[in-house]
Amino acid sequence: KGEELSSREKNMEEYIILFYDFYSATSLFNIWTKYAPRLPADYYNEKLLKVGDSLCEMKFHALSGKNICHYELVCDSDVNLQNKDSVTQCLHILSSLRLIMQVALPQEHLCWIIFNGTIYIYTICRKLMIVGQSSKALEYLLWASTCMEFSVPLLSVRYLTWRATLYTAVCQCYYDCQAGIHGEAFARRALAKIDELRQLELMSSSQSQEESRRHYREATIKMAVMIFKRGVFESRRKNKSFFRPKIRVNLREAQTLPWPRTVTERLLDEMFDSTASRFLAVLEALSDSNRRTLQTGPIVTDEVEIRDVVSELFMAGKELLIMSNTGADGMLDFPQISLLQLTVKGNNVISIDAAVKFVKLAFTYEEWSLFESLAGQLIDFLQRQDDPESKKAEKDLTLLVAVEPLINVKRNKGLVFPMENYKEGQSAQIYVKKIAFHDSCAKTYGYSEDIFHLAATLYSVCASPQNVQPDKEIVVDMIMFLWQKCKLGIQRINMPRNDYAKFTQKISTNKVFLFVSFHLLFIIANLSCDVHFKSKFSLFIHVHNYRSLNVVPTKPFSKCILCTSAI
Repeated sequence: KGEELSSREKNMEEYIILFYDFYSATSLFNIWTKYAPRLPADYYNEKLLKVGDSLCEMKFHALSGKNICHYELVCDSDVNLQNKDSVTQCLHILSSLRLIMQVALPQEHLCWIIFNGTIYIYTICRKLMIVGQSSKALEYLLWASTCMEFSVPLLSVRYLTWRATLYTAVCQCYYDCQAGIHGEAFARRALAKIDELRQLELMSSSQSQEESRRHYREATIKMAVMIFKRGVFESRRKNKSFFRPKIRVNLREAQTLPWPRTVTERLLDEMFDSTASRFLAVLEALSDSNRRTLQTGPIVTDEVEIRDVVSELFMAGKELLIMSNTGADGMLDFPQISLLQLTVKGNNVISIDAAVKFVKLAFTYEEWSLFESLAGQLIDFLQRQDDPESKKAEKDLTLLVAVEPLINVKRNKGLVFPMENYKEGQSAQIYVKKIAFHDSCAKTYGYSEDIFHLAATLYSVCASPQNVQPDKEIVVDMIMFLWQKCKLGIQRINMPRNDYAKFTQKISTNKVFLFVSFHLLFIIANLSCDVHFKSKFSLFIHVHNYRSLNVVPTKPFSKCILCTSAI
């Protein structure tokens, strides 16, 4: 009898998936009912429940797969989720995943469904955050974080890094929604949860393993950075209950002093124990997901103390770079490893990707001396690298260096001093002018060299044979920047013939430049921009405009010109 039960159990396990795929769960249970009179009741009920659990798990897996397939289809049809309907579909998918997790959460053996569900939710929510829908992603990320806390099997140290990632995403959503107070509060709560887990592990284990320490260090640093992001500013806000003004530090004089020189640098020393972690905190405090790179200008606030904090953060970032990455020749050098990995290891060195992000922030906040001096050294380093990430970063910085003279028209320098060994006039501008083709044309006709170099550089960078393109956001913003610069002139060129003849006399020195710039813009838009952006432009043959200006266009510009009525 025992052999018969063993044989039937083995056969049933083999046929579960087969019958479920080709027939239905009902057919499978009908087979079980035929065995009911021939099997002991306890054994029968136990195996029947086991089959039911297997079918339930398969259904959960199928539903999750269906949701992910649906999400992939949405992304295929609308990559940037620009349509309102695409965002709505993503929210429906998230609601479906949350419902599946609600059903599975009480059952510990279904913890894998919870874990996979958090991954799916995070993936979709990150996409929503990138396209500016953080407010809609927040509740689902909160749910995913809560599920990780309530699922007992997922409370082990091996899942701590993933929990910290979810915690960080929640904090970032709060900051994106201008609710920094809630972001800091959630980070402190998460830090307490991490400490609780650490205490439990210490009670159950006599010695902590190296892998566990690494997980705890990474999670703790992530939460500390989220706390610092708001705390560094809030600690300096003016207390309205006191009327006595605080004595401000002269930041120009402070830059000549040894570290730590300011309140911000002392706070960095108190909260973090390595150069990498301090630099990560500086980057996060300066970053604003609601601000594009070319949206330049100081932080928008009436509080002088907050503006001082921003300057102190740039001073700290510059000093950290000099202390940790300056080689024997006085130039910067960088390891080929991410900043987060360096942070977890506690290394006193900064990665190249972090330095590139820092110099972009210097551009955005108009710290021009720091930007120009640091960008030159970074471009020099990136030119010697062969990986795609370095080539992309080199192109991004090249474009920013090219556009800087057009934004910083008053030639301001900013508050932070330039990097050491920097001599004014020996900047990255020289490198940019070398890669801008037809440079002699600009000198011959006496056109605006800065605008010409920007258009030429933009074309050269985007049309290079390398299979690496610069940041699309920067490219699009520069195209629109040049369009605004030349829009009025192009529109007047399309005026009636009598008025047009008068206008051509006034712009005789700029006629070729206007055409060349917009030919460049059209080609770049055609190469690099998405369909939504391209729809703003139209291609028309306008040979008569060339003839009336007595201009002989060169290839490939002789075939196309922008139709200004399209914008």
